[in-house]
Amino acid sequence: MLYYLFEYLEKQYQFPGATLFQFLTFWAAMAVLLSLILATTFGKRIILLLRRKQIGETVRDLGLEGQQQKQGTPTMGGIIIIMSTLVPVLLFARLDNIYVILLIVTTLWMGIIGFIDDYIKIFRKNKEGLKGRFKILGQVVLGLMVGATLFFHPEVTMKEKNKTTITEQFEVRDVEGKELKSTKTNIPFFKNNELDYGEVVAWFGADPQKYAWLIFIPIVIFIVTAVSNGANLTDGIDGLAAGTSAIIVLTLGIFAWVSGNIIFSNYLDIFYIPRAGELVVFISAFVGSLVGFLWYNAFPAQVFMGDTGSLTIGGVIAVIAIIVRKELLIPLLCGIFFAESLSVMMQVSYFKYTKKKYGEGRRIFLMSPLHHHYQKKGYHESKIVTRFWIIGILLAIVTIVTLKVR
Repeated sequence: MLYYLFEYLEKQYQFPGATLFQFLTFWAAMAVLLSLILATTFGKRIILLLRRKQIGETVRDLGLEGQQQKQGTPTMGGIIIIMSTLVPVLLFARLDNIYVILLIVTTLWMGIIGFIDDYIKIFRKNKEGLKGRFKILGQVVLGLMVGATLFFHPEVTMKEKNKTTITEQFEVRDVEGKELKSTKTNIPFFKNNELDYGEVVAWFGADPQKYAWLIFIPIVIFIVTAVSNGANLTDGIDGLAAGTSAIIVLTLGIFAWVSGNIIFSNYLDIFYIPRAGELVVFISAFVGSLVGFLWYNAFPAQVFMGDTGSLTIGGVIAVIAIIVRKELLIPLLCGIFFAESLSVMMQVSYFKYTKKKYGEGRRIFLMSPLHHHYQKKGYHESKIVTRFWIIGILLAIVTIVTLKVR
């Protein structure tokens, strides 16, 4: 809203020396500042409200050290993340930007699914929560909406590789490229770092671009489902999911910035995505809300995010990565989520296999997801979280390096 007020004033009074795009950094800074203030200030009040309403975590006895002390800790704290993100976005972002709209819808959609899951666990006293098939259905529907929008919406474009003259004032002249619909994405570590989904269905015959949605939309559905479930599995000990996610989202913010800037994208030889720069405002607000939430979620946690937060975080990360055409970097950037999900799949598959073959189930890990394995080995959860954060930072650095290493 404030963005449009400034735009009106700029047109009326012709503010000298700056364009609206140059004020993107200002809006991003305001967004992260406000989200931090909201998360830390109103977060405390929300925690007290959750405690008064006795909306606390029901802890299953898994034999983990310090587990019973968490009994009754307020949950559904994902509300803090959602509120602290959306308020700055509504104030400082362009609400007619298709990418901002998609992320707002993703936040609300996944937040509602997670809220229903938490509600069933707490108020219906059903530890299983929302049945898995309904949770997956909600993720699939979101993936379908996101995939269809990104493929068919006329404002989701890229600019052709352009031959420009850049002056010493960093002003771009003679831009020959034009905006066009494209089914291309980036492949990391390859010199020719482009993959065209249309080429995958080239056997359809003439103009395969028309049929690229047959491969693109299922991939989007898979990514949204996988990343949101990965974030959900990672949310198992104090501060792990919030801290890891903040690192991931901040890295995606760097990609959004350079992809939305014609000079940097041209220099780094990556896709220039018009209007993607506006993502930086949303990402700044999201990072601020995650860090603000971490203030209360760090060990010993005063609040848990619940599925309300973890599913939202995973969905937002997936959609941002797809928008900036970095979805193939997800296994690297979201390596913590990937490892947590893989540990569960390996554990369950091996248990079923050995039970069928030997009559009794055997395990690869002491417990899954992976962070519980290290808890069983006697590591304090603060040490586990810190080391996972370090690994997350290293993965983020390697991900950023892919901009130039090919």
